[in-house]
Amino acid sequence: MISLQEFLDVSPTSFHVVNTASQELENAGFASQPYINSGTSHFALEKGFVQRGGALIAWNWPENISASDGVLIYGAHSDSPGLHLKPNSSSHTLGWAQLNIEIYGGVLLNSWLDRDLGIAGQLHLTDGTSKLVCVNTPVARVAQLAIHLDREISDKGLHLHRQNHMKPIWGTDTSLLFTRWLCEKSGVSPELLTGFDLQLFDTQKSALLGSSGEFLVSGRLDNQVSCWAAVKSLIANTQPNMPLLVALFDHEEVGSESINGAAGPLLEHVLAELLLERKGVSTLGALAKKSVMVSADNAHAIHPNYPERHDHQHAPMVNLGPVIKRNANQRYATNGALSSRVVVAARRAGIPVQDFVANNAMPCGSTIGPVSATRIGIDTIDIGVPQLSMHSAREMCGTKDPDYLVDLFNVLGSTDF
Repeated sequence: MISLQEFLDVSPTSFHVVNTASQELENAGFASQPYINSGTSHFALEKGFVQRGGALIAWNWPENISASDGVLIYGAHSDSPGLHLKPNSSSHTLGWAQLNIEIYGGVLLNSWLDRDLGIAGQLHLTDGTSKLVCVNTPVARVAQLAIHLDREISDKGLHLHRQNHMKPIWGTDTSLLFTRWLCEKSGVSPELLTGFDLQLFDTQKSALLGSSGEFLVSGRLDNQVSCWAAVKSLIANTQPNMPLLVALFDHEEVGSESINGAAGPLLEHVLAELLLERKGVSTLGALAKKSVMVSADNAHAIHPNYPERHDHQHAPMVNLGPVIKRNANQRYATNGALSSRVVVAARRAGIPVQDFVANNAMPCGSTIGPVSATRIGIDTIDIGVPQLSMHSAREMCGTKDPDYLVDLFNVLGSTDF
């Protein structure tokens, strides 16, 4: 399995997350099929996966393991907040060539200013196929207004208009069409291009930071850390104690309500297909009663400059282990009974775990956990790696915690917890 930094550097979009995970799974002997083309024989395989767009469902279900005791699912989301390109991307203002973008998810807009941005995603062609593309060189930049022209910024702060102030500059040739340039860069004839799903990304690679390299900084740590950990654990656990699945969903950052999101039917349909080819239980309801989902999504580490935003009794620190996320209002799916089982398993294995509960004066985010639990009825716990700068173009976590998360996945998948 490639390293986390390699995974991050080659996965600028949810489509690339699925592509990277697919390559690693195939190298480990998992059989691949696009979901739309998958038949019953594919779901009868012990080790396989299906993918659709930015979503992927993989399984390791040995023939000698019955479904009667349920399954263990590692769930995560493949998408991150960012700047997506609109269909009519070319724009011209006062001699500048600009790109029309749509803001996706809860973006920290200021973090995208003055960064060297590449372009990545999928191209859609006349024959019905799609092509993955990544222009990994600096192409565009959202230029910040100079302080000389915004004298009040130091006192009143930065105010960005989402439509007017976030349009990237990418040239001065106002006759150049974006689609023509895109076809040249991707080696596609213009008459074959019918559409695209593209977004901008920071071309700066991931890096270690700190006096002893104790921090990892990169774009899209939320939530590619969890995707990487889930796939790595699935590959490593060659003798699982129960059937193991990985479910990587798209569109979590915008509510999960899509065909490839956690609120959609993809996981439910895959589980139903898998059950048709296996013994032990005959219905999804019977399987759900005994199953567990671990919803993995990064958590807020305590911020030294903003301590008042946290509940200090439930404020995790980086490099001290994965976080169990709890919310009485069900923004997280964690319940006391399941979390106790996970804590006991972690302690037996010497894996540190922490707790996160939001400050009552601050709104609490959510995850795929409550969405999937509601959709399928599987007992679910929300966990994640603590980080700073969540939803920034460049985020920060500890270097130890991703490995702790893999260790925890491995323990849960190989023991009766």
